[in-house]
Amino acid sequence: MATTVAPVASPQARPPGYYVRQRLLRNTPAMLGLGFIVLCTLVALLGYWVLPDNSPNANNGLVQLQKEAPGFSATLLRLPAADTARRPASWLGTWWQGQPVQYREVPIARYRIQGDSLYTQPYQNHSALADKPQAYALTAVVGRAGPAAELAREAAEEHITSRTYWLGTDKAGRDELSRLLLGTRVSLGIGLVAVLISVLLGMLIGAVAGYVGGWVDSLLLGLMTVVWSIPGIMLVIAISLALDSKGVWTSFVAVGLTMWVDVARVVRGQMLSLREKTFVEAGRVLGLPQSRLIWRHLLPNMTGPLIVLATSNFAAAILLEAGLSFLGLGVQPPAPSWGLMVNEGFQLLGTEAGLWLTLLPGLAISLLVLSFNLLGNGLRDAYDPKTPLG
Repeated sequence: MATTVAPVASPQARPPGYYVRQRLLRNTPAMLGLGFIVLCTLVALLGYWVLPDNSPNANNGLVQLQKEAPGFSATLLRLPAADTARRPASWLGTWWQGQPVQYREVPIARYRIQGDSLYTQPYQNHSALADKPQAYALTAVVGRAGPAAELAREAAEEHITSRTYWLGTDKAGRDELSRLLLGTRVSLGIGLVAVLISVLLGMLIGAVAGYVGGWVDSLLLGLMTVVWSIPGIMLVIAISLALDSKGVWTSFVAVGLTMWVDVARVVRGQMLSLREKTFVEAGRVLGLPQSRLIWRHLLPNMTGPLIVLATSNFAAAILLEAGLSFLGLGVQPPAPSWGLMVNEGFQLLGTEAGLWLTLLPGLAISLLVLSFNLLGNGLRDAYDPKTPLG
């Protein structure tokens, strides 16, 4: 009797991207780094909606609460603010610039309501001068007239609040947690802009140098060597001084203009090895223009190395921005920048508050840079076909 042999199923063909994703998903350190980056990105996008202090730049400082330890709680009396001119014109302004200051807050130690007045004992900490007891009319606290009992209940329920400063306050009495969270916008923003500038400029110069060759390659390679030999922080300072401006966007551009050399060198090397391939020779025979050969056929073959290099440049840009802000050449006060916050804490070293005011933003910088480095290492292994899937 003849036996029937079942056909052997051929393995399913998978695109190369499938194996890249599988290697990356099985790399635990890289996924932890990616998770922290995604968390910081969500905080940066949500912005003022997730901050305990959603005033512009999280800059609502109370001198009575300066340099308080993490976990400190305070009782605050909210009084109508005299200046409400900073009211945003739309929800977009609220999202990007923060809520307008509609109240001014006064820290109090205790209070009592008697008749039509609210009597308070101001809060005094280790670095504030003692204030005299204050008396406020209930109509001034609530902002409207009405029966005394109703005004007293509204004042106690809505205008006297308790707030916990989970990471303490800085030397200006500002919420350290809010400024740390808002600082993710500056760090991720400068990293994104710097990477875009460096990748676009590096791809352009590297592709031209590697594909054209000859004296053009020698000239551009000499330019890369000169720029690469200058320390990054010194080059950023020189560009910032040349632009004769300080601020967020100056830092973005200056950092981006110093990081294109690594991209250009990688693209040039890849271009030198790819320009002799058969598919490039076929494109030349078909009469394709050089620009199309470079942008449509050669550069897409460098996606893996460019993605790995972009993550590395992202981490380097965050460190450069922190260094610039620490030196006073980057983001300017009162905008929250982690480097600027480290500088503010550094000035207080030797005091009780100096340790955590320096440690917290420094830890935030270290964790974000470490996350990008872990992700970059994971992407490097994922794009390596010799890396096993198991």
